[in-house]
Amino acid sequence: MKKYVFLLLVVLLIGCTSTVKPAVSFYYWKTVFKLSATEKEVLQENEVSKLYLRYFDIALRDGIAVPLSPIRFQDKTTSYKIVPVVYVKNEVMLDNQVNVEELADQTLSMIGKINTVNLINVDEIQIDCDWTLKSKDQFMTYIDALRRKANLKISATIRLHQIKYYKETGVPNVDQGVLMYYNMGQVASDDLNSIYDEQIAARYIKSLSTYPLSLDVALPIFGWGVHIRNQKVIGLIPKINEKQLLNTVKATSKSKNRFEINEDIIAFGTYFRQGDQVKMETVSKADLRKMVSNIKKNLKTVPKEIIYYDLDSINLKNYSNEKEFYKKVNSGF
Repeated sequence: MKKYVFLLLVVLLIGCTSTVKPAVSFYYWKTVFKLSATEKEVLQENEVSKLYLRYFDIALRDGIAVPLSPIRFQDKTTSYKIVPVVYVKNEVMLDNQVNVEELADQTLSMIGKINTVNLINVDEIQIDCDWTLKSKDQFMTYIDALRRKANLKISATIRLHQIKYYKETGVPNVDQGVLMYYNMGQVASDDLNSIYDEQIAARYIKSLSTYPLSLDVALPIFGWGVHIRNQKVIGLIPKINEKQLLNTVKATSKSKNRFEINEDIIAFGTYFRQGDQVKMETVSKADLRKMVSNIKKNLKTVPKEIIYYDLDSINLKNYSNEKEFYKKVNSGF
């Protein structure tokens, strides 16, 4: 009898301690859907079944909210569950002349047209908008309109400041939130990494435990170069790494992630003067694992999925020397 009781306790203990780890998903943020061999390999080895595709942006043009840069498909999507993502510029929600009821109709119509042409069935749409105190009423009304009009699951990205100050900024009436755990600081000429900074995150992360909406998590795997001239930011150079920079222009390393340009040259669509600097902002493997560790300590429940931003061969190569890397990161939960 004691033997059976012991076995029962072991089974119960195993059942209590085993946890389903978050699934690996990706954002796809290009205007043409065509997967490279590298992208397909990463999706396969990490058992990815869902992709979040940026369908289009919504911005103001002559005071009118219009869709911009809709996605085009050169590959079929049948291997993946697709979630359309619409990026809504905050300027749209700040304009009280925008009829958000009509905008919801237009949003759903545009999504429907893209789906029909490309034979895509969806059961969820996601809205990405960095709404603020001044735009929250319009944004919340827009979300409510989408919920009434669409027989679909609605999710929304949530920034750290919207989590810490949710009583002021409001909580969108969506089925699921996605914690956007990146773009934490201002792009500047100093040594701060604007994509991820653990000290900045620490100011907000404890608020996760009291946020009333269920959250999945979005983590960054992108990087960029910050173009600096006379200690002022000139612009951003997307999709660039240290190797590409040094193979393209004459530059001298000034510190761990900062390089000084030694010639006047046009490269990466940018004009560099001699003496300009490029600060590389990236996210390391250790950074990603640290993010998961810190989020796990503060999030109320284990997220169902981690969505990596964004699926691009250039980004993936930074982590390509470790098989099933994204599954391993997720296992930290």
